[in-house]
Amino acid sequence: MVDKEYKYLSAVDSPADLKRLSVAELECYCREVRDYIIECCATNPGHLGSSLGSVELTVALHYVYDTPQDRIVWDVGHQAYAHKIITGRRKAFVDNRKYNGISGFPRMAESEYDAFGAGHSSVSISAAFGMAKAVEMSGTGEHVVAVIGDGAMTGGLAFEGLNNAGASPTTDLLVVLNDNEMSIDKPTGALDSYLVRMSTSKWYNGLKRTLWKGLGVVPPLHRLVRKTGNAIKQGLLQNSNLFESFNFRYFGVIDGHNIAELIRTLRALKDIGGPKLLHIKTVKGKGYAAAEANPSVWHAPGRFDVATGERIRSEYPAARYQDVFGQTLLDLARLDERVVGITPAMPSGCSMNIMMEELPERCFDVGIAEGHAVTFSAGLAAQGKRPFCNIYSTFMQRAYDNVIHDVALQNLPVVMCLDRGGLVGEDGATHHGAFDLAYFGCVPNLTIAVPRNELMLRNMMYTALNTDTPTVIRYPRGIGCGVEWRDMAFESVDIGRGECLHEGDDVAILAVGPMAHVALRAAERSKRSVAVYDMRYAKPLDEELILEVGRRFSRVITIEDGVVRGGVGEAITALMAKNGLSPEVHHLGIDDRFVEQGTPAELYADCGYDLPSLLNLL
Repeated sequence: MVDKEYKYLSAVDSPADLKRLSVAELECYCREVRDYIIECCATNPGHLGSSLGSVELTVALHYVYDTPQDRIVWDVGHQAYAHKIITGRRKAFVDNRKYNGISGFPRMAESEYDAFGAGHSSVSISAAFGMAKAVEMSGTGEHVVAVIGDGAMTGGLAFEGLNNAGASPTTDLLVVLNDNEMSIDKPTGALDSYLVRMSTSKWYNGLKRTLWKGLGVVPPLHRLVRKTGNAIKQGLLQNSNLFESFNFRYFGVIDGHNIAELIRTLRALKDIGGPKLLHIKTVKGKGYAAAEANPSVWHAPGRFDVATGERIRSEYPAARYQDVFGQTLLDLARLDERVVGITPAMPSGCSMNIMMEELPERCFDVGIAEGHAVTFSAGLAAQGKRPFCNIYSTFMQRAYDNVIHDVALQNLPVVMCLDRGGLVGEDGATHHGAFDLAYFGCVPNLTIAVPRNELMLRNMMYTALNTDTPTVIRYPRGIGCGVEWRDMAFESVDIGRGECLHEGDDVAILAVGPMAHVALRAAERSKRSVAVYDMRYAKPLDEELILEVGRRFSRVITIEDGVVRGGVGEAITALMAKNGLSPEVHHLGIDDRFVEQGTPAELYADCGYDLPSLLNLL
């Protein structure tokens, strides 16, 4: 086992074991947890930086509170590796994010200690307030804590939760703001500036900390400090405390790596009722020099050498789709001054940082606020700009209403680029882009482009720029096919027209996007005569091509990297049936379930649309 040499780590398999340690021993335990996370993530990649920064907080929470009876809601979930290790999953952590292993995020079905699933950000306060209200109604007395960090406070849902919880003064809820001044990339916006000003008010924080240490838990003195603190903050910060304006009692800022201070503070707060917020300062990547020096890169660094801090980079045989997007966006911006880029806190993740380096005034990182990103893009388009709004497919689900009402209904020329379409791999069920083709397929005015390779992505972006209606361009995570695309002259793609890639007479495969390559390999290996068509556009469909296929072939297979129900395959079958055609049709894709983590190859096989599965069907 990886942890055999860890004296304290190997002795803790539950929060009950943790409580047997002294505070001095907890400091040793935190070092071992941090080393264990580093060692495991070096060979089995995951979200490193955020979890390194939250070790002491996690230990303190489980030391002070009686979990799992008391409930801790993590937001976002990649802060929670230490939580998993403490709560009985230390040995299983070596298989974190692997096929049939534990999830990389808190998951209610995985452990009673995972109070709420946490794959998307900004949900913790709303969920925790719901739990706290239920506790209040039932009178059972459990404590509920929401831990929000990594930029999640920039999401609108977090403020909806604060607003609602603050109006319920009798509901006992603690929100811990784990402020590491980062999300994946450096955060932007007014809230970030406010938190920096608050956390750097040394005089105010020193005075409050000194008073707090001497108070114990005497309620009249707490009220006095609160009133005094408000007056100080009014003069020092020139405005009221943001969180106390939501009727939350505000405590902080304290050092999130001082385990003794964290335990002392949490114990005191445990005896104070109502909604309250503890603001702590942490360092993303804490305890590993390379991660502290470059937290954006070490958010999820891949494999690395622990001793040297050198990342073990994979040699890609082709460009990543995200880099094709980033470079193409810059090329289009050079050609057309109307082009602007919008991303919700993912400039490096989607490669919009390529354009940001050259044309920063035309790129906008709006924070973890997908709905705002879409509506902001709609406003830009209404004033004549041509916005390219890049959002991961799974996160675009959060902006569905904005797409319908603010973009599609008004028929505005916003180009919505959906990175990570389809099964994304080890991030699992919360991150797969499984539903986009289905949930956008029913929305009027949308064009849905699904490129099968790098060059087609480039040309579909160019085509969308020169279209006066909204377009969705959906492409997968990872590398392309190796086709030449850099510096290639732009060419328009015929919208709604498919393409025959392989002639055949026995069976027809209608493929969506990169699934065309699986279909081609199957056609080349099959003993039957197989025709392969790339649909290229999920909407509008190439009705002429589909009807021709329905007339020519008695057996048809559709294949897409998305859900079958409501997907492209079902739309194809419906069109054939409407026109009196009834070939035998098989739909390959994701069936009616959530798909867990694993490598893409493992998951394609699990879902039955990898090459062997397709060959068996032929």
